[in-house]
Amino acid sequence: MDSLLFLCARGVVANRPLPALPADLYPVLFQAAFLDGRPLILRDLVASWPFPVLHFQRLVGHRELLRDHPCKLCVQAIILAVVAQLRRELEEPGRHSSLRVLDMTGLPDSASGRAPDGMSVWSGTVALAKACVEVSKHQQEFLRRGSKRHKGRSGAATASAAPQPPGVDVHSDLFVSGASYGILRDALQTGATGPLRLKCREFQAEELSASRIVTLLESLDPSCLRRVDLRFNNLGLSGLSVILPHLSRFPELRSLKLQYSNMDVRRLTPESAIGIRCLAKQLGMLPKLQELNLGSSRLSGNLRQILCDLQAPLESLELAFCSLVPADFAFLSQSFHAPALKRLDLSGHDFSQGLLEPLRLLLEETSASLLYLDLMECRMADSHLEALLPTLRHCSRLRFLGLYGNSLSMAALKGLLQKTLELPDLHLVVYPFPVDCYKPEPPVESGWDFEEVVDEELLAAVKVEFSQLLENSGRTDLIWTHNPYGHGALDYFSL
Repeated sequence: MDSLLFLCARGVVANRPLPALPADLYPVLFQAAFLDGRPLILRDLVASWPFPVLHFQRLVGHRELLRDHPCKLCVQAIILAVVAQLRRELEEPGRHSSLRVLDMTGLPDSASGRAPDGMSVWSGTVALAKACVEVSKHQQEFLRRGSKRHKGRSGAATASAAPQPPGVDVHSDLFVSGASYGILRDALQTGATGPLRLKCREFQAEELSASRIVTLLESLDPSCLRRVDLRFNNLGLSGLSVILPHLSRFPELRSLKLQYSNMDVRRLTPESAIGIRCLAKQLGMLPKLQELNLGSSRLSGNLRQILCDLQAPLESLELAFCSLVPADFAFLSQSFHAPALKRLDLSGHDFSQGLLEPLRLLLEETSASLLYLDLMECRMADSHLEALLPTLRHCSRLRFLGLYGNSLSMAALKGLLQKTLELPDLHLVVYPFPVDCYKPEPPVESGWDFEEVVDEELLAAVKVEFSQLLENSGRTDLIWTHNPYGHGALDYFSL
C-alpha cells in the first residue's frame, strides 16, 4: 500500500510547472513521476536536482517494480535533462548545478521484462553514448567560439579564461553490438575528459571482433568495471588470447562471461595446448575473479589446465554444455573452488551414464556454500534424481534448483517437493513437464519443444496439486514452476 507521502507526491507531479519545493521532497517526487510516466516532470526535477548524486535504482525501487513500468521516455528525459544542464553550464560560466554523478546501473533489460515501452540496456547504451558525443561537440564548439573572441593583437589564439564546468559522471551498464560499436567508441574516446563521462560497471559485447572489443576495453575507465560479458563473439582460443591480456588493467573485475566463444579443446593439438596455457595464465592475472562462465565451450578433460592459475576460489562457475568428463568433475571436487561455490550451472551434461556419481561427489563438496544449482537438460530420470536427493538435502542454503528438460515423473517430483521443504532458503524450483503429462509418450530426445506434446489439462492438475502441497506445508514462499523464463536467474552479484 502506498504511503500518504507518496500519494501526495503523485498529486504534485500531476501538474506542471512544479511549485518551489524543499530538497528533501525531490526523491519521492522523482519516484512518483517515474512510476506515473511523467517525463516532462522528470526533466524539471533533474534540472534543479539539489544533491550531488542521482542514483536511479535507489530512487525508483526494486527491479521488479521497474520492470512493470514503461520507462523509455522517462529514461530519455533524464538523459536530456543532464545534457541541457551541461550545455547551460558551458554557456553560462559560474552557473553550476549540484548534480555531479548520475547512476543508471542495474536497470532491468526490457528485452526480458514485461513493460512494452521499456528501454533495453542496448538502447540505453546508445542513448547515453549519443548524449556524450553531443555534449563533447558542444564543448568544442563553445571553446572555438571563445578562442575567436579572445584573440590577441598578434592574431594568435589564447585559451578561454572561463573555467570549464566540472561535468557529470554517468555510471552505467553498457551493451554493445556491431550496430552500436561506432557511437560507443566515439563516446568513450571523445568523452573521457569531456563534461559527460561514461563510467562502465558491466560491459557486454556481442558479435564483435577481438580488435573492436580491445578498442572499447582500452577506452573504459579502469576503476569501475566489475564484469565483462563476451557472449556470441565466436572468438575461439586465438581471439581470447588477444582480449584477455587487456583485462588485467581492471582492478575490480570479478566476473568474466565467455559463453558461446567457440572454444573446442576436446582433441588437443600443439597449438590448442599452447592456447589453453595462455588462457590459464591470463585468468590467473585477474586477482579478484570470482565468477567465470565458459558455457558451450567443449572442454573435455581440460578444466584443470584452464583453472590452474587462478589466485582465489571461484564463487560462481557456469559450465553448461561443456562436454565435461569424469576427470573434470574429480578435479573440481578436489579443488579449492568446491567449498566456495555459491552458483553452479552444469546444464547439458548426460548424468544418466557415468557422470552421476562424480556429480554427487561434487555436490557433497559444495553443499555448505551452494545457493544456486542448474541441471537443465541433463537426461535425468527418476532413478538419477533419487540417487541425488540425499545430497541435495544436504545443500542447506540452496535457494534455486533448476531441473527443466529432464524426464521425471509426477511421483518423483512430488517426492522432491516433500523432501526439500526442509530447506529453509529454497525459493524457486523450475521443474520439467512430468512425463505423465506427455501425449502419447515423452520425446525420445530432449529439446525445447516439450510444450507441443504436453496435455494441458494434466499439466494444470499438476500445478494445482503442487500449489496445494506447498500451501498445506506452510511454504507459500516457495515457487514451483515449469516455466524456465521470466524469473531472472539469480545473478552472482545479487547472491
